Amino acid sequence: MEMRQRVSDALKEAMKAKDTERLSTLRLINAAIKDREIAARGDGDEGEVGDDMILGILGKMVKQRHESARAYEEGGRLELAEKELSEVRVIEEFLPRQLSEDEVTKAVTNAIAEVGATSIRDMGKVMGALKARYTGQMDFGKVGPLVKDQLG
Repeated sequence: MEMRQRVSDALKEAMKAKDTERLSTLRLINAAIKDREIAARGDGDEGEVGDDMILGILGKMVKQRHESARAYEEGGRLELAEKELSEVRVIEEFLPRQLSEDEVTKAVTNAIAEVGATSIRDMGKVMGALKARYTGQMDFGKVGPLVKDQLG
């Protein structure tokens, strides 16, 4: 099922169940997708936001909420941190399973071999191959140094 439809169905279910916390998070997801569509139209793109783009949006939302939760915890605002983490749990329902460290290492090794990367100058090609295949399944901020280590 298409990602947008899954979000829409979950939104309807949350409305019926009167689950206000889940509903607010699903509305945030919907708003982020619509914002991206509007931005794409402004850039001259006619097409809808695809599943890959939605996965990117959701990944970014999860990362933002983890950062906010960390900041709230450091500031002693545990109730706000918990709210952020509950939003993360709702968002992650729509993301594919995250790869383990071993799976990420193997994926990086395979991508390096696939693109024929030999030096750090090929890092962009490797990251492009990984993003094309594993969007939403790995944290590319953590993958970058791993690629550097294997190429360097």
